[in-house]
Amino acid sequence: MGALLKGIVSELRINPCPCGNYGSRTRQCRCTPLDIKRYLSRISGPLLDRIDMHIEVESIPPERLNDEKPGRSSAEMRAEVEAARAVQRERYNSEGIACNARLSAGTLNRYCRLSGQAAQIMNAASEKMGLSNRAYTRVLKVARTIADLAGEKDISVDHIGEALQYRMIDAKYWG
Repeated sequence: MGALLKGIVSELRINPCPCGNYGSRTRQCRCTPLDIKRYLSRISGPLLDRIDMHIEVESIPPERLNDEKPGRSSAEMRAEVEAARAVQRERYNSEGIACNARLSAGTLNRYCRLSGQAAQIMNAASEKMGLSNRAYTRVLKVARTIADLAGEKDISVDHIGEALQYRMIDAKYWG
C-alpha cells in the first residue's frame, strides 16, 4: 500500500466537517458534534501518519482578497527550495538518496541527529502528542528540510518546533 499511496497522495485536502466550517474564525459551522465525529472518523490515523505535513488553511476574508502587501515571489521561493535540494543531493550523494523524504531508518539516524535540548523537546512532544514511530520520523525529516531551507547544517530546537507545528492539526481534530 505504501507505493500505491505515494503515487496517489501528494496532497490530501479535507474539510474538518461536512459543511467545511468547523474551527473557522470567519464562518459558522452547521454540523452537530456527532456529524463532525463521524466525518473525521473516515480518515484513519495510519493514513495521517503517511502525510508529512498537516496544515490548516483558513479562508481569506473578502476585504483581504485585494490586499496588495508584497510577499515573497514564487521565483524567490523556488530558488530557496532548489538551493535546499542541491544541499540534500550533495549530502546524500554516496547514499543514492535524492532528498530528505527518502531517508531510511538507518540514514535518518545518521543525518537527523538532534542536540540534547532538541532531542528532549522532540521526545516530550512525541509523548504528549502521541506520535507513532512513523509520525516521529516524518517530523524529523521535515525538521531536516526546514534546517536545509534556512541554510543550517544542524537541526535546532526552532526547526523541531516548526516541524511539530505541522502535526498540531492531528490533536485538534483527531486527538
